Amino acid sequence: MRSIPAYPSDMTLGDAPPAPAAFRRAVASLRPAEVRPEIELEDIPAPQRLAPYSAAIGASVYRDDHELAVGRLIVLFDPDGQRGWDGQFRLVAYVRADMEPEITEDPLLGPVAWSWLTESLETHGAGYAAAGGTVTRAVSEGFGNKAEDPVATELELRASWSPLEEDLSGHVSAWCDLMCLAAGIPPLPPGVATLSPRRRDDPEPFRT
Repeated sequence: MRSIPAYPSDMTLGDAPPAPAAFRRAVASLRPAEVRPEIELEDIPAPQRLAPYSAAIGASVYRDDHELAVGRLIVLFDPDGQRGWDGQFRLVAYVRADMEPEITEDPLLGPVAWSWLTESLETHGAGYAAAGGTVTRAVSEGFGNKAEDPVATELELRASWSPLEEDLSGHVSAWCDLMCLAAGIPPLPPGVATLSPRRRDDPEPFRT
């Protein structure tokens, strides 16, 4: 995983002061030592108007070089907090995954998808507060010269919550599990860990 440019490394006259230490520690924890082999992480630009300080990572879930899900996780930090945050930090997550039409038609899909997030946070011991979000089913049909394209159905989950600690590694792991669940890939069993992250062109890593 490449480094995450959360704030400028070279300061010049007129630049904003360095980010607070709490934010820097939180950003450092976005770089997990272990990443599932199906997931590719990368740094992405963070929105600049939602909070004084922000950072973001993106991810894709692959199986046999086929992209099954994509997502992004944004860290917002405001030393003064904001209304509804219940703290100085706020995490904003987005996940989109392809799904079979019969699954997206299930009326229980919304509650089940939301439980993937909350249960993943609990599994990784990631304390949180003031969680909220939406689950959307999207259907795309082609017309005109795209009339022959197959109908595509997708699940989109947008959520935000306030972490109760500066160490965000558990929240990152929970978000990764959420993407895998949305892609139809079950979580790793307890005690099974990926030794190192891989790229799609790397050989399958060993597991312990």
